Amino acid sequence: MRTSGTHLFPAMDRVIFGKPAAKAVAAEAERLGAKRVFLVVSRTLNTKTQEIAKLRAALGDRVAGVFDGIPQHTSREVVAQATKAALEVKADLLVAVGGGSVVDAGKIMTLCMEHGITDPGLEGLDPFETKPGPDGRPVRPEFRGPSVRMIVVPSTLSGGEYNAGCLVTDTRRKLKQTFFHREMMPLAIVLDPELGLLAPETLWIGSGTRAMDHAIEALCSKAGNPLVDAVVLEGIRRMALALPRSKSNPQDVEVRRECQIASWLCSYGLQSRVPMGASHAVGHVLGGSCDVPHYLCTPAMMPGVLKFNEPETAEAQRAIAIALGRPGMSGSDAFRDFVKSLGLPTRLADVGVGPDQFELISRNAMTEFFIFSNPRSIRTPADVMELLKLGA
Repeated sequence: MRTSGTHLFPAMDRVIFGKPAAKAVAAEAERLGAKRVFLVVSRTLNTKTQEIAKLRAALGDRVAGVFDGIPQHTSREVVAQATKAALEVKADLLVAVGGGSVVDAGKIMTLCMEHGITDPGLEGLDPFETKPGPDGRPVRPEFRGPSVRMIVVPSTLSGGEYNAGCLVTDTRRKLKQTFFHREMMPLAIVLDPELGLLAPETLWIGSGTRAMDHAIEALCSKAGNPLVDAVVLEGIRRMALALPRSKSNPQDVEVRRECQIASWLCSYGLQSRVPMGASHAVGHVLGGSCDVPHYLCTPAMMPGVLKFNEPETAEAQRAIAIALGRPGMSGSDAFRDFVKSLGLPTRLADVGVGPDQFELISRNAMTEFFIFSNPRSIRTPADVMELLKLGA
């Protein structure tokens, strides 16, 4: 039972749902008075579909440039290239179209553009990184926020767009770094179910579990609030119904729309800056250090995280099991059963992560501030090791 706390609202204007992306983005550019729109887009969408061409046609002479080279896990080097391209054309609005890596690239580009950070390795970003302080709480440096803002059109369900923070991979150290400013939040998010039809099945379904990760960690967080609890629990319930239907009927636009709405609800805690926990912290390391695709981290990691956290989150986990349609099961077993029914991995071994990597993962996880906001206390690499063994 939440008896006290604070709810934070994001620096965004609107979510536009169920409408064609090209028409919605063009209307937003007009509303914002943008004249030099720079598109950061998925290469697959740009080269193998007509979606980016439709967007360019709708924006007309407002289009200042297009960049489609963002890799998985958003590397510093490529972000530097994209930032230079956007600055060269004097972009006054960014539009990111694609999955989580493209969205993160757009966010960090707004910061780099504001502060003129374009060196090849983006070493100029280091003073802006959010890191855990001595008590484990995130330490966010004070700096000027972006004046060039962004619109996001997500092509997956992970929900990272509902967040003012982003992850960028330092490929030299194989570590993901976190950056945050309230005004890195997208001004608008456009949910186009037709665009969702183009996502590969495993990416679409796996990213849906990633949205559920945001919901589960918010519901289990000690820093949540009643509004977030109600919204994310409904998000879990709706996603648990929608994902199996989407897998069975991959061309059903209405089901894709329902998945997008469920993702929006699941991500409400993330949007409201409720601290996430160990699944996020370890998931970031699995991606940055072990090259596990982001959309497979949650199904492989969350069952072990729930088992580890059960002593501190029993009430929340009962609600999670009910929302997943598996009342009476433990939260861990309910989630594992759910993702298994979707044909997704359920253990770390299923995504190529073995015990020989646990020491590296445990050490690197301690650089993630979300590890310190996990509901069950984690203070040493040995604690992380215990959690990893539960998910092995």
